[in-house]
Amino acid sequence: MTYLHPNDASLATTEMATLESGRSLGQEAWRRLRANRAAMFSLVLLALIALACFVGPWFTPWGLDEVDWEAFRAPPAFEGGHWLGTDANGRDLLTRTLYGGQISLTVALVASAVALVVGVLYGAIAGFAGGRLDTLMMRWVDILYALPFLFFVILMTVVFGRNILLIYVAIGAVEWLDMARIVRGQTLALKRQEFVAAARALGVPNWHIVVRHIIPNLIGPVIVFLTLTVPKVILLESFLSFLGLGVQEPLTSWGALISEGKDMMARAPWMLLVPSVFLTTTLFCLNFLGDGLRDALDPRSR
Repeated sequence: MTYLHPNDASLATTEMATLESGRSLGQEAWRRLRANRAAMFSLVLLALIALACFVGPWFTPWGLDEVDWEAFRAPPAFEGGHWLGTDANGRDLLTRTLYGGQISLTVALVASAVALVVGVLYGAIAGFAGGRLDTLMMRWVDILYALPFLFFVILMTVVFGRNILLIYVAIGAVEWLDMARIVRGQTLALKRQEFVAAARALGVPNWHIVVRHIIPNLIGPVIVFLTLTVPKVILLESFLSFLGLGVQEPLTSWGALISEGKDMMARAPWMLLVPSVFLTTTLFCLNFLGDGLRDALDPRSR
C-alpha cells in the first residue's frame, strides 16, 4: 500500500514516475540524498566522529583519568603521546575529548529515541482520537511546557543527587513534547484522507490504522525533526555540564571540557579549542544532514 495523499496530483505523478523507473520510494529518497554532497559528507564525517569517540579510546596511550606528572597544560605535540595536549591536571586531552564525545552522543541518542517513541505515539493517538481525549492529552503537554527546564533539572539534582542517569531522564522528559505537537498536527490532516476513510469502512481497528496507515505517512517529517533534535540535545547536555549540573569527575563531556577550557583560555587555548571543534563540527554535520533528509524525503520537492 502506498502512503501518499491521493488528492495531490503532483504526488501521484511522482509515484508513477518512481514506479516506472523501477525504484521504490525509499530507494528514490536514498538516491536524492546521495546526490546532496553536503549531506553525504556530513554523514561520513559524523560516522567517523562517532567511531573515533567509541573506539578511539582503546588505542590512545593514556587513560581517562591517568595523570602525566611531567606534562601539566602541555601544548599539542607528538612527543610524549599527547597529540592534542593535556589539561590543567596533566590528563591527555585527546582521550578525555573522545570519552566526552561518548557521553554527549549517548545522551543525544537516548533522548532522541525517547522523543521518537513517546512523541510519535502520543501525538498520533491524540490527533487521531480527537475530542476530549485530544484536549486532555495536549493540556498535559502544555503543563509540562510550563515547567522551566533548568528549574526541573535543579529540582531533580537536589532530590536524586548528581548522576549521569539524571541527564538522560531530565532531557528525555521534555524533548518528546515538540515531537508530540508536530505529529499531532500532521495526524489531524492525515486522518481526513480517503485512505483512512477506506480503512474504517473495511472495519480496520483504530489502533491498526494509527500504526499501519498514520505513522508511516509521518516518517519524512519525523526523521527530519529528529535530526534537529539531536543537536539540540547535545547543546542542552553541554549547557548543563557547563553550569556544573551535568557529568561529574572523572567522567566528562564536551560541555564539561569547554567549561574547563574557558578558565584556561589565555594560558592553554587548546583546552577550549579541541572540544569546541568536535562539538561544532558535530552540530554542523547534523544540520547539513537534516537539510539533506528534508529534501530527500519531501515528495513535493521532486
